[in-house]
Amino acid sequence: MVLGAVPGRVAVLTDALEQFRALGVTVRVATTFNPAEKIPAATELAEVHLLPTAKELGPRFGRMIKRASPGRRPWLRAQRDPWVRRHAKRADVLVALDAQALHTVWQLAQRYRRADAVYGIAPALRAVEKRSADPARYRRPRLTTVGPSPAVLTSATRSQTVDLAKRMFEISTGKRAMKLGPVRWFWQGAVTAPGLPERHRGKIARRVSGSMLKTGHGASAKRLALAAQGRLKSPTTKGQLLGPIVDAELAQGKVPEHLMTVVRGQLKLADGFLKKRNPGKAAPHVLRAFNLMFHRIVQFDGPTSPLAEDPEKFLAPLHNSEAGRAMATPRGRQSPAEFPPAGRPHRMLFFTGLNDNFLGPILERYEAMPGVEVRRLNLMEESILPVLSNGRTNVVHHMLAGTSKRAGEVQEAWGPHLEWADTVFVDWCNLGAAMLTMIDPGTTRVIVRLHSFEAFSWWPHLTDWSRVDDVVFVSEHLRDLALAAVPRLRAPQGPRTHMISNAMELHRYVAPKVSADSRFTLGLVGLSSLAKDPRWALAVLRELRRRDERYRLKLIGDDLNPELSPAIAAYVRELDAELAELESSGAVVRTGRTEDVPGALTDVGVILSTSLRESFHCALVEGAASGAVPVVRDWPFFAGRPHSARSLFPSDWVVSTPEEAAERILALTASEEVWREAGRAAASHVLSTWDWSVTQKDFDRLLLEPPATAD
Repeated sequence: MVLGAVPGRVAVLTDALEQFRALGVTVRVATTFNPAEKIPAATELAEVHLLPTAKELGPRFGRMIKRASPGRRPWLRAQRDPWVRRHAKRADVLVALDAQALHTVWQLAQRYRRADAVYGIAPALRAVEKRSADPARYRRPRLTTVGPSPAVLTSATRSQTVDLAKRMFEISTGKRAMKLGPVRWFWQGAVTAPGLPERHRGKIARRVSGSMLKTGHGASAKRLALAAQGRLKSPTTKGQLLGPIVDAELAQGKVPEHLMTVVRGQLKLADGFLKKRNPGKAAPHVLRAFNLMFHRIVQFDGPTSPLAEDPEKFLAPLHNSEAGRAMATPRGRQSPAEFPPAGRPHRMLFFTGLNDNFLGPILERYEAMPGVEVRRLNLMEESILPVLSNGRTNVVHHMLAGTSKRAGEVQEAWGPHLEWADTVFVDWCNLGAAMLTMIDPGTTRVIVRLHSFEAFSWWPHLTDWSRVDDVVFVSEHLRDLALAAVPRLRAPQGPRTHMISNAMELHRYVAPKVSADSRFTLGLVGLSSLAKDPRWALAVLRELRRRDERYRLKLIGDDLNPELSPAIAAYVRELDAELAELESSGAVVRTGRTEDVPGALTDVGVILSTSLRESFHCALVEGAASGAVPVVRDWPFFAGRPHSARSLFPSDWVVSTPEEAAERILALTASEEVWREAGRAAASHVLSTWDWSVTQKDFDRLLLEPPATAD
C-alpha cells in the first residue's frame, strides 16, 4: 500500500488493516510522512515504512521533488528506495490509498506485472478475496514477469535521459562552471547559435548570465545578454533577459543603457494580463516598470536625467502602453466643485503629516483669518495609517481595475472630511494626492501643489487629475516639465494650473553683516542631496583662491548620506578628498545642521546656488534677503529651456561655469561699498518679489476667490 498524504480518517485505515490481518494477509505500507506521529495505530497492524526524504536523497533530488507535481513526488522518493522495490516485486496486490499515491502505484504496476493494482481499500479487499478464491490461477512462471514492459523501459530510458540532460545543463551553467573562462566563452557562442528556438535561447541566456552575475563576472554576463537579445524578437523575453543586468548596474550606481528595454518588457507583460482582464497580475509589472523608470540613480543621483532631457520620449513607453492608458483614464466627478455659500466660514482642509516644511506660514495665516475655518487631516495619525498601508500598490491596482476595495476604505476614512470641507489643499503630489483622487470628492474643490521632487517620480502618473481642480507650481520651468511629462494635466478634464512662489518669511533673514570681511565668505545652505552639487562650489572657491586666498566657503546643513545609493557614496568620496585639503587650511568650514539659519548667514557675503536642479531654491533667496550677493548656477536640468534659472532670477545673478561665478564674485566684492550695494539691491528684489507679505495675496486669490482661469 502507498499513502501519499495523511489520511483524513485514520480509523478507516486501521479497520481495513484489521480486516486484512483477519484474512491472513501480510500488509506493508509506504508513506510520505512520519507514520509514528500521524498514524501510530497502523504501525501495530502492518509494517509501515517512511519513504526517503528530500534531505536523504540529496540536493539534486530535493530540487526535482520541489519542482514536481504533488502526484509525482511520492514516486520520485519511492523509485530509489530498495525497500519499495523488494516488497513490490513480491506483492500480490498494489494499493493506492489516495490520489497522490496513484502515479506511484501505476509505475510499480508497470514494472511488477504479476500484481493487481487498485485504488482504494474496498477494491483492495476484493482483489485479495479474488486471489484467495483461485490461488492456482495466479501462479505463473516467474520467467514471464522478470522485467518491466517495453513501454516502461522506453519511458524509463527517456526519463533517465531527460534527467541526465537536465543535470548536465545545471552543472554546465552553474556558478562553479562560470568561474572558468572557456565555459563562459562557450556559452557566449551557444546563445547566439542560429536556429535555436526563441524560448530556449531566452531561457538558456537568462540562466547563464545569472550564474555569471553571481560569480562576479558582470561584464561577461552583459556581453552574453546583449548578444542573445540581438537574436530575440519578443520585447518581453528581451526585458526578462536584461532585467538582472540592469539591476546589477543600478546597484553599482550606473544608469543602465538598456533600462528602457526592460521597462518595455514589463509593460508588455502588464498589457498581456490586462487583455486577459487580470489587473491583479498586471500591477506587479507596472510597479516594476515604475521602480526602474523613476529609480533614484536614473532621476536623482546623476548630473542629469532622461526625464529632464526629453520627458515625452522617455515616458512614451508608459503613455503608449495599455497599462498607461488604463491609468490615464479620467474617472471625473459627478458634480463640479462649488464655491462656499455666503453666510458661513470658508472651510479649508489641509493634508498634513508627511512633509509640512512649506505649509507653516499658509496654515498660520488662514487659521487666524476671520471667516475661514481650518482643519488638518494628519496622514500620520494611527487612524489614517491603515488606509495608506501598501499605498502605491493599491493605487496602481485601483487605476488598472477602475475600482478597488481600498477606494471604499478611503471613502469611509476621508469622506466625512471632504463633505465638511469647501476646499482641500494637498501640499506635495505624493501618496496623499493619489489616494484622494481614488474617490469622488463631491462638490469639494481640490488643490494640489506639485514640487520638483514629485515631478521626477511616479506620483503624478498615479493621480487622477480629472478629480483635481487646481494644481500649483512654484516656478514656470517646473510647470513646463510637469505638463510635458503628464499629458493628463493638459487634457480637457485636467486641472487649472497656477504658478505661485513658496511662502517664505524673508524678513526674518534681514540682519547686518558682522564685518566688511564677510564679503570674502561664500555660503552654501543645504547639501543633503546630490542635486545640490557642493563640488561645484569648491570649483568656484579654488578659482577665487587662485587669485585671492581671503575667500573661504561656509557649508551649512547636513552632509550627504553615502548609504543612500552607490552614486552618492562615490560622490562623497570625491567630495571628501577635495575637502580634506581645503578644510585643513581653513578655506572651508562645515557648520552642520542649525536651527538658526538667519544667524548663520550674518557672516556670509555671497550666497551660492550650485544645484543641478531646483524648483525654486528657497535657501538662495533667504541668503539674498540677508544681504548676501546671489550667484546662481544655470541649473543644468533646465538650462537652455524657455524657462529656467535665467528666467526666474535677474539675469546677472545667473552664471554657467565656475569661472563665470568667480568673475561675478570678484567684481561684486572688489570693495566694501560695491559689495554692500549689490547685497542691498538683491535683498530689496527678493523682499519685494517673494516675501510672504507679497505672495500671500496670490494664495488669497487662489483659495478665497471664485476660481478663474489658469495663471
